Amino acid sequence: MTVNTKKMIKNAYRVTRDRGITALRIRVPGGHLDVKYLDIIKEVAQKFGNGTVHITTRQGFEVPGIPMEKMNEVNLMIEPIIRGLEKEIGVAIENNHEGYPAAGTRNVSACIGSRVCPYANYDTTDLAYKIERTIYPNNYHVKIAVSGCPNDCIKAHMQDIGVLGMVEPVYDPSRCISCGACVDNCRKRSSGALRMVNYRVERDERQCLGCGECVLTCPNAAWTRGNNFYRLVIMGRTGKKNPRLARTFLQWVDEDVVISVIKNMYGYIEKHIDRSLPKEHVGYIVDRTGYNIFKEEVLAGVNLPETAQVAEFMDFGGYFYNRNHMVREGAS
Repeated sequence: MTVNTKKMIKNAYRVTRDRGITALRIRVPGGHLDVKYLDIIKEVAQKFGNGTVHITTRQGFEVPGIPMEKMNEVNLMIEPIIRGLEKEIGVAIENNHEGYPAAGTRNVSACIGSRVCPYANYDTTDLAYKIERTIYPNNYHVKIAVSGCPNDCIKAHMQDIGVLGMVEPVYDPSRCISCGACVDNCRKRSSGALRMVNYRVERDERQCLGCGECVLTCPNAAWTRGNNFYRLVIMGRTGKKNPRLARTFLQWVDEDVVISVIKNMYGYIEKHIDRSLPKEHVGYIVDRTGYNIFKEEVLAGVNLPETAQVAEFMDFGGYFYNRNHMVREGAS
């Protein structure tokens, strides 16, 4: 059969190594899915696929072994899942019986968040849904992940944009018993932002990650949680060309800033992307335009709170696949 592969890929199907066979990607924003949809995924895999499901690194499901001529039937079968994306999360999708309308912007991944984890500083699923409503459907190749705290269990530092939860620790010296537990814990497990001075704890605001470890460690509730904030790290990526970890772009910002910056980033991509390529990571666009252009355009119209800190410059690292430093140890 004749297949329009561009349309197929946009429809969230993969071109596989086997001729005439495809794999469907099921979108799971925030990695959170109502179990009622698992029966549908199981039925698709058994009826049209090879009976297996692959759990992707982006927290979605991939159903392999689907004959390409069955894609229309599969789209009808997964309509309840796509309709749920529209109604439960609030994503506007037309013609949801025709399958996913876009697949370029990848599934927004998230750690378990404050619904379960005591270290998380916010509800990651809720924020992932808000981001999903902002960016989907869209064909630009963008990867976003949200982490409840600087532990970064979701590997947000390997994404185009990563969002890490921060909390402002509030210190009540009248409750402090000068045990030093928070100081020791911050030094061993975090950034070493605390020190004991005259039997009271001082916090270095420049060093503080907003992780909340001091709040969890204090035996007498001298530390409590204040306002929630976020750190945005940008331009992390894997791949063949200059892999690198993301660097901090903004910190101590609120949720509105996070959503606004992500929304503006799509305008930046639209303006500067290399259209001769099938896809391009945002980081490569920043490499080409320069960090200052990126900063100016994604912060346009964004109301930064007084607490906000913006990176003055961005010293991207990473490495290139240069083999000049490699030697064959077994060579005679």
